[in-house]
Amino acid sequence: MSAERTVASSSGQSRQGTAAPPGTFVIAPRGEHGAPARDRARRPARRRRSVAALVAVDAAAALLPLLLLDDPRRYAVLTPLLLAAVVVLNAQGRLYAYTALPATLDEVPALAGRAALGWSLTAVLAPALPAPPPPLALPTLLTLGAAQCLLGVGGRGLVHWHRRAGALRRPRPVLVAGPASDARSVAAALLRRPRCGVRPVGVVGDTDQQGEAEAAPGPAVELPVLGTEDEVHRAVIQNDVRTVLLVPGGAPGLTGRLPTLGGCELWEIEARPAEPAPARDGVRQYVAGFACRPLALAGPRGTSVGKRALDVAVAGALLLVAAPVLLACALVLRVTEGPGVIFRQERVGKDGRLFTLLKFRTHRPADPQEAATRWSVADEHRMNPFCRFLRSTSLDELPQLWNVLRGDMSLVGPRPERPFFVAQFSQTYPDYARRHRMPTGITGLAQIHGLRGDTSIEDRCRFDNAYIDSWSFWQDLCILLRTLGCLVRRTGS
Repeated sequence: MSAERTVASSSGQSRQGTAAPPGTFVIAPRGEHGAPARDRARRPARRRRSVAALVAVDAAAALLPLLLLDDPRRYAVLTPLLLAAVVVLNAQGRLYAYTALPATLDEVPALAGRAALGWSLTAVLAPALPAPPPPLALPTLLTLGAAQCLLGVGGRGLVHWHRRAGALRRPRPVLVAGPASDARSVAAALLRRPRCGVRPVGVVGDTDQQGEAEAAPGPAVELPVLGTEDEVHRAVIQNDVRTVLLVPGGAPGLTGRLPTLGGCELWEIEARPAEPAPARDGVRQYVAGFACRPLALAGPRGTSVGKRALDVAVAGALLLVAAPVLLACALVLRVTEGPGVIFRQERVGKDGRLFTLLKFRTHRPADPQEAATRWSVADEHRMNPFCRFLRSTSLDELPQLWNVLRGDMSLVGPRPERPFFVAQFSQTYPDYARRHRMPTGITGLAQIHGLRGDTSIEDRCRFDNAYIDSWSFWQDLCILLRTLGCLVRRTGS
């Protein structure tokens, strides 16, 4: 079920403290090296606290107006309806979504409309409650809605003020990427406006843009121009960078490699007001006067829960059913090939994270260098008949079910590749790095279309990105069924 037939064992690189081969733009998980765990968790924890504070403020703003009624206890039964209405409607309106710089006044129309809708729904559904309260007159509903809106605006204003004050005390380190002259201009403007809450720590540009950066007109910016992947790697780790601001118009190779910055958000920022700023739910976002928007590079929404549930259920069941087959294959390999029936190899997973892929060992490489850098095909002359049988039936892939159960991979997704080839293919094919927006898989859309072994990388890349862009739960089930058909026909997947 593999896209490529690697016959190498582990490359010998330690996962702790060992970098990927030179030239690769893949960054290891932050839990392995870099900033301390306390610093790594600080920003996600702050964001969760901010969302929790907004939910608490909205809930209080919805319930406190009940105290204006003559007998509030008679209307206590409305509490669940009000809480459900305010949270669901505000979440649907993305009032809990992250924004670069929160502005309370921008939220007033959405809050007012949802407060009116929430009280209207409550008044309509209240008679269906087990002990319905007295009906509310229209003027009373308008008063309650207005009180909720005022309380919500005031509470959210305090939350946003606290967040902006924190951003001013501890600005978020960012990298600015794109055409060198535009990127330096954006970085200079951000440095002149510390109240925007971000602090540029470097300008990312290709090596041939550094001369342009040094000669670019405008205010001088004492920031390093990062022209190589290694320099970007060091800047991200040393400064605990979690956000990259992308100025449109940069080199395609650079733009294609940015999504592999594991854990970094990618925002597009307009250096020149050539077109209207992109809107998000009617609210335009600006940072230091630049229009910006988040780029959704993490794959389609709703994939995580559904895919993970399918992976755990199917992989767990297959491991139980296939346990006798796994044991038999391991015993035969032990007798015919000697010790070490499982080989482990570093592969690149979602967001550029390295993980150890497991397979039955069907061939022993000449040395670790061959394991890490040799592009091998299924027709390997040095394999014995049983190993060829494992390859032709894809039984050598069965140990990867453990990778799926651990969460390293998914059942369906782009096939993972070695860091050496990820670096090469990312430079040659601009869209190759975008394959890492979703967890890698045992099988995928490219594999059921025959793109495995020594086939076109460009075609695989196109099929993989098409799968991610059009993902659905049903598509995963169809790919699994078609993979089963490939296995029955002994064509692989």
